[in-house]
Amino acid sequence: MIKMLKFAGVPVRDQDAALAFWTEKMGFRVVTDQPMGPGQRWIEIKPLTGETGLALFTPEGHEGRIGQFQSLSFRCEDAEKEYAELKAKGVEFDGPPKKASWGTFVIFRDPDGNKFVLGS
Repeated sequence: MIKMLKFAGVPVRDQDAALAFWTEKMGFRVVTDQPMGPGQRWIEIKPLTGETGLALFTPEGHEGRIGQFQSLSFRCEDAEKEYAELKAKGVEFDGPPKKASWGTFVIFRDPDGNKFVLGS
């Protein structure tokens, strides 16, 4: 029986820059960081209190996915508060949080231009 999503892949150009962004600005923790083929590493990270991780890895032939909207949505308790805290740390957003019938959300970017949703 499937219990959860273990990780979702995030395509990146520079694994060191991506790792610094997700750990220093977004507050994730490193689960695994080890060599994976020539010139790449398998980097898996998780939120401090979450179970689903991100793999900061781009398989050969998937470089065109870098810098695109990623179908990943992160949940937090208060999107407006999180927006203010992350913006102060230098995280780039497409604009301020927006309110919808289902909650408040904002779109942020990683150093490679990948876009993600953060909502409450």
